[in-house]
Amino acid sequence: MAETEADHRPASQVVRELMRDYIERRREEREYDEFLRRKVEVAGASMRAGRGRTNDEIEADFAARRAKTASQA
Repeated sequence: MAETEADHRPASQVVRELMRDYIERRREEREYDEFLRRKVEVAGASMRAGRGRTNDEIEADFAARRAKTASQA
């Protein structure tokens, strides 16, 4: 309360601002969760359609790249 008084703002105004910030943060979190859900859904469909690569394939590819780079140094 001392901070609101030092800022010359009523506590009710601070509470309103806190609520607005909370609501905005929750909206952003929900939007991001939905973005991730869609991204995972698209990636899963891509894998099921045979267009994706497994983690083992990617690891092998980058191991070969690292070996090639190391031999060139």
